[in-house]
Amino acid sequence: MPHDPVMTSSLYFFTLFDTPVGACALVWGERGLVGVLLPGADAAATRASARRRYAGAQEAPATDAVQRVIERVRGLLNGARDNLEDIALDLSAIPPFNRRVYAVARAIHPGSTRSYGEIAIELGEPHAARAVGQALGANPLPIIVPCHRVLAAGAKAGGFSAPGGTRTKLRLLDIEGAPLGGTPGLFD
Repeated sequence: MPHDPVMTSSLYFFTLFDTPVGACALVWGERGLVGVLLPGADAAATRASARRRYAGAQEAPATDAVQRVIERVRGLLNGARDNLEDIALDLSAIPPFNRRVYAVARAIHPGSTRSYGEIAIELGEPHAARAVGQALGANPLPIIVPCHRVLAAGAKAGGFSAPGGTRTKLRLLDIEGAPLGGTPGLFD
């Protein structure tokens, strides 16, 4: 997600872990997860992205709590129906509107999708579909805040700012068995 601001803190830690889609990273602090990085070209690229986006973060072994999150993320990426909604997140650096969008997105279960417009309506701001898209484009916690489950009008994939772009979004939706409406599946 190239539009994320750089977060600086010596209190952040990150760890890389393998998944069916490649080497991901979790970034955490005292109050919960602050970031999830989807795979770059390789593990070194993911590591470099973590260091760039979370200046001062130290690579460290996963704590027990972080290891449990890793196992749940791996499970989801292997087709489990875990919505990860109960995982503790530190959203203190996130703008209030984005937090509201993320709360709605976290309630979307695997295999289900919503549109940007539907989320805007649920937020009581029916003309804010573009702002919803921008908030999701800045999402520092993909998978756990499942921005990939939010589609453009007509159930079209729309954009995706993580590495791999729309192809990554389609792959995640395919793993979850989500309907894509007018958008062909990854392997169609």
